[in-house]
Amino acid sequence: MGANSGGLALWKTNTLTRFLDSLSVWSVVVDRRGQLWAGTLGAGLFSWQQGAVTRAPGAETLHPVILALHEDRQGQLWAGTPAGLFARQGDGTWRRLGPAEGFPERPVQALASDASGALWVGTQGAGLIRWSGGRVTAFGQAEGRPGDDVSSLLADGEGTLWVGTPGQGLWRLKEGHWTCFTRREGLVSNQIGYLLDDGAGHLWIGSSLGLARAPLQALHDFAEGRTNFIPFRTYGRPDGLPTRECTLGSQPGALRARNGTLWFPTIKGLASVQPSRLQPNPIPPPVVIEEVRVDGQPRFESGPRTPAISEVVLSGGQERLDVAYTSLNLAAPERARFRYRLENHEDEWVEGVNTRVARYPKLPPGRYRFHVTACNEDGVWNESGASLDVLVKPVFWRTHWFLGSVGAGLLALIVGSVHYVSTQRLQRQLERMRQLEAIEKERARIARDIHDQLGASLTQISLLGEMVEGDSHEPAEVQAHGRQITQTARETHRALDEIVWTVNPSNDTLEGLVNYVCKYAQEYFTVAGLRYRLEVPPSLPQVSITPELRHNVFLAAKEAVTNVVRHAQASAAWVRLHLEPRAFVLEIEDNGRGLAGMDTERARTRHGLKNMRKRLEDVGGQFEMTTGREGGLLIRLKAPLNQHPIL
Repeated sequence: MGANSGGLALWKTNTLTRFLDSLSVWSVVVDRRGQLWAGTLGAGLFSWQQGAVTRAPGAETLHPVILALHEDRQGQLWAGTPAGLFARQGDGTWRRLGPAEGFPERPVQALASDASGALWVGTQGAGLIRWSGGRVTAFGQAEGRPGDDVSSLLADGEGTLWVGTPGQGLWRLKEGHWTCFTRREGLVSNQIGYLLDDGAGHLWIGSSLGLARAPLQALHDFAEGRTNFIPFRTYGRPDGLPTRECTLGSQPGALRARNGTLWFPTIKGLASVQPSRLQPNPIPPPVVIEEVRVDGQPRFESGPRTPAISEVVLSGGQERLDVAYTSLNLAAPERARFRYRLENHEDEWVEGVNTRVARYPKLPPGRYRFHVTACNEDGVWNESGASLDVLVKPVFWRTHWFLGSVGAGLLALIVGSVHYVSTQRLQRQLERMRQLEAIEKERARIARDIHDQLGASLTQISLLGEMVEGDSHEPAEVQAHGRQITQTARETHRALDEIVWTVNPSNDTLEGLVNYVCKYAQEYFTVAGLRYRLEVPPSLPQVSITPELRHNVFLAAKEAVTNVVRHAQASAAWVRLHLEPRAFVLEIEDNGRGLAGMDTERARTRHGLKNMRKRLEDVGGQFEMTTGREGGLLIRLKAPLNQHPIL
């Protein structure tokens, strides 16, 4: 045995012989040839040579701090150190396995060999590593896996690897599936120091808060979903241990001797036990209900002369129930475990590990049965336990007759409301359809009438033509009449095109509006000799707009384009379209003289700008006027789209 600052000791025939006084021996192993190896904390590796403990030959290249020693199934000796993993060569020297072999440069403090011959390496900071056939497989921190620190390893003959961690409990790896056992599952501590299979179907777990034992079959059943309870048995000072705190940080830790005796190191000495001599407590503990409280007020308290309570009744308005219970286990009262369930309210048992009170803050009216059971320190359950009938009476507004009356009234109200709302909705839809039909017919008629009424303009052009014939002997008059005819025809064509486009219902789309505005601006800027740029998305969504919105936005945009040509004294103009989730923004910008010395408030009173603002407000939009990027005027027309988002 090795001790921290206590050297190496040999216990044989009730005689203790000490070696390496004052050194800290952290790992001791005897290989299959009977050779003793002892790793120290800072003094390197020692071995048994001719009846004495001396420095191991060939270990000069080995790190002086040895945290773990292990002999695998092939007889290969391995050493875990703060500098990583070392392997003993045939000539007695030691070779370090590092990044070239795929090993991280992290401390190694746990080693184990499985039935396939693979070596498992537990590290600090790099997780679990598997070395097999010259290949490294790393199991770092991930969801469903242990963390980056491994403190102990144990591989059994059935293909199961048990992994202890310094803070995340016990882990089981079998056929690629990980299972975690923590204090929530019954472990006394999540800080595991060492693991030991006693050969009798139990796994022993040394931790910082005690030595625990659990049936291997129960652990497997829990991992494979066949049970939700593990009967952990924890041992401490009352059971004969010098202290409940086991050692951590070195390997080998615990040992199973040839005669079946188990040896466990603690921070205050070595303890041994013969598992066959451990006699479980076969007596199931009696269970009693100590106290019952209703809405915080005691309804029952047990006593020497108080008969056991069998039923508790909660009147209308009382909903909170607290039931305190306990177990009469004189051998180990602190290790009792409880399960309780309120039938007709809870489908599964509730594990009451750290509390002995069942709390139900809001119970609905009904009949229930509270049942609590307990087990002793060895997992022997008292299945009958203690029980309590619970009756929660409803308040009058929860009685069947009241709820039935209210339900009938609500049903009648709902039916009437649905009928009224549906009728009104159908009437509104019908009226809306009639209005839309009338509007469409009227708009089509207006389009035809306006088109016919343009005959006056054409008549004017005809008269001008006759004047040309009459003044044919005067070239100057003929030229003037021709220019007037051209101008009248162009204006007539543009007016006709605008009127027909405005009243035609097939143009009530965002795309139709944007295309027409851009066409108008392009023609107008071209005639005026201005450089212009149109910035419109390559594809526009198929969105319908109202005739009023289309008409007002176009007239406002037309006014803005006209102002650029007539008043801005600009050399360039821009027309931009921006799409927002429920609106679109049309911008007209120039590089002219801006407001021409007027402030913003005064400019807003101008007739044209007032008209643009009024048109946008009439359709629920916004009109903004700011200074452009090149000193000119920027007009921003923002109009809503009253339907689903377009972005």
